[in-house]
Amino acid sequence: MFTLAHISDPHLGPLPEPSGLQLANKRIFGYVNWRRNRKGVMTTSVLDDLIADLKAKQPDHLAITGDLVNLALPQEILNAQKWLQSLGAADWISVVQGNHDAYVPGSRLKAEQSWLDYMASDQHLANHINFPTMRTRGPLALIGVNSARATMPLMATGYFRSNQAQRLAEQLIHAKNQGLFRVVMIHHPPAPKATHWHKRLIGASLFRRVIQQHGADLILHGHTHLNTRTTIKGPETEVPVICVPSASQNPGGHKPASAYNLFHISGEAGNWHCVMQQRGFSKPGDPIKDLLHVSLL
Repeated sequence: MFTLAHISDPHLGPLPEPSGLQLANKRIFGYVNWRRNRKGVMTTSVLDDLIADLKAKQPDHLAITGDLVNLALPQEILNAQKWLQSLGAADWISVVQGNHDAYVPGSRLKAEQSWLDYMASDQHLANHINFPTMRTRGPLALIGVNSARATMPLMATGYFRSNQAQRLAEQLIHAKNQGLFRVVMIHHPPAPKATHWHKRLIGASLFRRVIQQHGADLILHGHTHLNTRTTIKGPETEVPVICVPSASQNPGGHKPASAYNLFHISGEAGNWHCVMQQRGFSKPGDPIKDLLHVSLL
């Protein structure tokens, strides 16, 4: 049995006070949104409690599907690096970036360099990441797709292009030939009509075609801050697509409260079993508890 934990969208706080120059771009819109809608709604105390509960379950590996920061300020990126180091060793945590981690031009590369050890493939060149990445942990192949890039103000779209599609296909084939359970990590949801137009994954149909042709066993994403389970078509069976709420979301708000998922994976190639266990907050004042047990495979 191998247990994989999944969290997403922690939007780490507190937000460092930006300078006027740092707000002279798209960040001004995100800063206003943070002060109006997210400050006090997404809190460090909720995230800390969730992580403490997660660690007590002793999963074999942790997947984080993006949006570690809010405005991709240099200090935020550094704080996120320190937070990752406090969570655990880089070989225990796999990260892909979200749109907030690539908020303005240049921030994605800065985050990649800062979080390199948590993102790069097992075999990689120093200070360079070639997406998608692949990390092998136990019976799992963790394949990290990058959908994050800087966008225009008021847009939060993600991108999946042909260069990643070709490499993703190669990695899915390689992992299948190795008899591995294939987990694809991406920030933006790849299922049809999963989010609003200005937050969608551009190239989602291309992503789905790769999965339809080559298959996968599990797809994890974030971005919507919702608790959703859907599927997309594989060559033989439907592939589960799972989103988890923001890891720092206070209970009692408009979005689902902070939660994490545990995937208990057993079996072997051709006969995999995967049970999803969700733990998190349900309502204000209640402790973290089991919310769901469901068999995915």
